[in-house]
Amino acid sequence: MQLAQLEGFVEIARRGSVTRAAEALFVTQPALTARLKSLERQLGTTLFVRTRRGVRLSEAGRTFLPHAQRALESVSEGRRLVGEVARGGGQLVLGAAPAVSTYVLPAILERFHAAHPEVQLSVQTGHSEHVLELVLREQVQLGLIRALRHPEIESVPLYEDELVLVVHPGHPFAARTEIEVEEIGGEQLILFDRASSYHDVTAAFLREAGVAPRGVMELDNIDATKRMVRQGLGVALIPHTAVAEELGAETLREVLIVDAEPVRRRIVAIRRGDAGSPEGAVAAFLAALEEMRPELQQAASGASR
Repeated sequence: MQLAQLEGFVEIARRGSVTRAAEALFVTQPALTARLKSLERQLGTTLFVRTRRGVRLSEAGRTFLPHAQRALESVSEGRRLVGEVARGGGQLVLGAAPAVSTYVLPAILERFHAAHPEVQLSVQTGHSEHVLELVLREQVQLGLIRALRHPEIESVPLYEDELVLVVHPGHPFAARTEIEVEEIGGEQLILFDRASSYHDVTAAFLREAGVAPRGVMELDNIDATKRMVRQGLGVALIPHTAVAEELGAETLREVLIVDAEPVRRRIVAIRRGDAGSPEGAVAAFLAALEEMRPELQQAASGASR
């Protein structure tokens, strides 16, 4: 069953005349009649009844007409969407880890939407491993996560998010601005989200430094952790992107750990390796990320060393 056959059938039904339908489609009457006869042979039935004034739909034709119309509408919509993709539009479905979706992605999407208002944006969030699975199952087109190895994905580096030690402005560390790592041993440490890589990397950092904090408080998210630190209830190692606003407003203070290497997490954009060359909205978004990389890295870096 060919698209031209469906177009011819619908046009004949609309105009009630093979002659007028042929004129509307810019084909000859014999050519249109041949299309109709071929369609009727495939369906095994007659679609029109001839009258003195032209043709009218048979019972089978009335039954088939809405299906033919929907098929043509679906093809037309598909053509429109393909055209949008070719012009850099269409739909863009992203997956993002919590720290990215909360503190980094909004600014990226604001700029991207201003440049590409025709793109329909959708975001799903989850820990990096979950977003990786979404990419593999093709439920999202791109994932913004910490760097993970998998043979079926390709990664584009975005920035390195540095964990910085933050304290209440009235904390003794704040007046000094620099400490040695062993001094954390005398503090109440606030950790967040046991299921996240940040929890694991913080614990590993202290373990390798041989530091055991005086006490540990575990919360389920970064925002709760920041509130606890602002109340003077402990200190925390938090991604710089997550505390940039508080550091700028001086509601939290960053303290440099002078005798330890900074703890960093590499953030990447991932997509399926077999997805082919990026096109449409995906290509436009990757280009926007590349343009913003210096800004993203600056926002993710702690105090200069």
